[in-house]
Amino acid sequence: MYNVSKTYPNGVKALVDVTLKIERGEFVFLMGHSGAGKSTFIKMLMREELPTRGQIFVASRSILRMKASEVPLLRRSIGVVFQDFKLLENKTVRENVAFAMQVVGASPRQIKPRVEETIKMVGLQGKEDCFPSQLSGGEQQRVGIARAIVNHPLIVIADEPTGNLDVETSWEIMDLLSEINRKGTTVIMATHAQDIVRRMHKRVIYLEKGKVVSDSVGEIA
Repeated sequence: MYNVSKTYPNGVKALVDVTLKIERGEFVFLMGHSGAGKSTFIKMLMREELPTRGQIFVASRSILRMKASEVPLLRRSIGVVFQDFKLLENKTVRENVAFAMQVVGASPRQIKPRVEETIKMVGLQGKEDCFPSQLSGGEQQRVGIARAIVNHPLIVIADEPTGNLDVETSWEIMDLLSEINRKGTTVIMATHAQDIVRRMHKRVIYLEKGKVVSDSVGEIA
């Protein structure tokens, strides 16, 4: 991301001259108060928003020069974990995770073993046929993580993944994200949870009014 600025039509400056590089395999926390620019930052990585000025490269590819036909391929390389889980209520755990593979055109032969392996990785064996309403918040978030990683993305973006969870469950989710990161996946996590950030001792990018005011390991601006 080089000299990136984003000004919305209403005049709001969401990002101002942001330059930073996230290496493959890093674990990075994205922090800042509401309105600091975190959501815009994430949307740009997904190419849901384009910068007003500057360049953004994801896996060495410019999102600005990308053709519309290439955008699905970009998004396939990024898994997203949401604060409110965003599970399909009428589908089981197995079906929710499989759906992420179906939408990218995977064959049933590919889907079945990959889904079983991913459900096992997130610790939900025995819950495959449960519906979201039958699961705890922590279990629902594990389904969300399984769905995010089942296509073996290069990057996982976790947007406040512990925001609706108690402390103990939050740490279980952080352990899971750390394990995914240890296997080589880049993890970018937007959060307000200062206790988690301090204990994890990872790189912290702190945004304020659209600007990077701090970029260091384990320190909160």
